Amino acid sequence: MPYQVLLENLIGRLRGAQAALLLDFDGEVVVQAGARDERHRLIAAYQGIALAAARRILDRYERGGPTLVLCRYARETVILRPLRDGYYLVLALTPEANLAQGLRHSAEVSERLREEL
Repeated sequence: MPYQVLLENLIGRLRGAQAALLLDFDGEVVVQAGARDERHRLIAAYQGIALAAARRILDRYERGGPTLVLCRYARETVILRPLRDGYYLVLALTPEANLAQGLRHSAEVSERLREEL
């Protein structure tokens, strides 16, 4: 299944989902669904920096890699899921979105993306 369809399905299944982005190891957007605003691209790139920092810390203590980074802000929640080969998925949710559903659906989509990469 193409990446675009996976991201569009993720946005469509989850009330309050604003944007879903697949990014590469350089923080460049590969595919994006939902709101196409520059703010989401910047947030996603910054989340990649946070992911890299978390990986360095976990590597230092030999704890393996992170499986999830969750950031809550006043205006939105961001779920980041590392994939493989440096790729990662970012899902931006409104405060009204059901976080548990966002976590579950993003886990399902990230598993499909890992298979496709």
